[in-house]
Amino acid sequence: MSGLKNNTHAKLLDRFYQRMIHLLFKPMRLGQLTMMLPDGSVRKYGTGQGGHCVLMHVHHKNFFKKCFWSGPMGFSEAYVDGDWSSDDVTGVVAWMLLNVDHLSVLVSDKKKWSPVNYLQVVNNIMGFFRRNTLKGSQQNIYEHYDLGNRFFKMFLDPTMTYSSAFFEHKNQSLQDAQLMKYEKLCQSLRLNSDDHVLEIGSGWGGFAIYAAGKYGCRIKTITISQEQYAFAKQRIADEGLSDLIEIEILDYRKLEGQYDKIVSIEMIEAVGDQFLPVYFEKIQRCLKKDGLVALQMILSPDHRYKYFKKDIDWIQKYIFPGSLLPCMTAIQNAVNSTGDLILYHYEDITPHYAKTLRLWRDRFNRELSFENKLNLSQGFIRKWNYYLSYCEAAFTMRNISVAQAVFTRANNQMIDRHIYNTNNRDIKVEPSPQLRFSKPMK
Repeated sequence: MSGLKNNTHAKLLDRFYQRMIHLLFKPMRLGQLTMMLPDGSVRKYGTGQGGHCVLMHVHHKNFFKKCFWSGPMGFSEAYVDGDWSSDDVTGVVAWMLLNVDHLSVLVSDKKKWSPVNYLQVVNNIMGFFRRNTLKGSQQNIYEHYDLGNRFFKMFLDPTMTYSSAFFEHKNQSLQDAQLMKYEKLCQSLRLNSDDHVLEIGSGWGGFAIYAAGKYGCRIKTITISQEQYAFAKQRIADEGLSDLIEIEILDYRKLEGQYDKIVSIEMIEAVGDQFLPVYFEKIQRCLKKDGLVALQMILSPDHRYKYFKKDIDWIQKYIFPGSLLPCMTAIQNAVNSTGDLILYHYEDITPHYAKTLRLWRDRFNRELSFENKLNLSQGFIRKWNYYLSYCEAAFTMRNISVAQAVFTRANNQMIDRHIYNTNNRDIKVEPSPQLRFSKPMK
């Protein structure tokens, strides 16, 4: 008898969860989401206006339970767990973002009262312990970048560049677009052979190798990833650039010395709001009087930043622990409070990241279709596909952005008469002949 009661209770709960999610999806009018339910029935949300008509299959009733208890986190976790699927995950996420003003269940920055997402507080508490202290930063970086160089080689281009490319034309290869991104940064810094450059965040050595190889400048590049350090050090030696490039395992907070130019490509996202002033104070101290700083940064909108700081999302929990996308106001406040740097140039390149992510995802799945050499689990494969699709949708819908910014000081005679050409017609990517980015990597 008790078993029958338990079964009845479970069925009632399942109906309740499904009903609540239905009521929360119902107000969404833009585009159309067709939801195929486990029992074969169909639910449609939206009028079809505004594009983004997508189809998703709910395979298990746990989908509704997870969305009820964990909101946006539960929606994402349900995909990774196989509770729902779609041939266009990017489109499904884009549809959610299109209806952001009506989507309190899945979009955590809409803080009207909602009868779901009770477990967000648990995720926020977990996030509190992932702050980017000296020790915390090392652990956070380890959990993402030290997945192994062979894994990242699956989907990155031969330059092993893990940041947004810049596409000069629609048919440009990912590798050439990454080199174009490097060249834009080099020209923004007005590099020459007399420069001593500091790079904060080495990656796998791509920028340092390109800049030193083409411009003959000296570069000190730092990382806190053991895997990236070992890989980049070997690449630098293989390229015959060890006399120009010094790579060191070092937290940016421990930097000393001064440099003519400073560059940092998509590293600021790992700094955290608490440490933004520390980051820019260190940059100010390390930059010579007439120096230039070039940053490539993933940014959140100013009006949503307080929610980004407060609530841990799926990316922060499962992909980039301890990360936070700063907004330009927070960056400017940190810059202004720590020294005399001024913003000299700013260029939004957001559409280029959406394309970069799409190419990464295509390459990732193409490699898996040949052979799963790393024996990745289906759960991990779904997680990585969701991460790439999630980010592509966010950039496509401009819920987040990416930009290149140049900072300097007033009265810098080197740049006063320089006008940036943002149409890039005068930028030519001509890597030095000794750069062997396309050779097979070990």
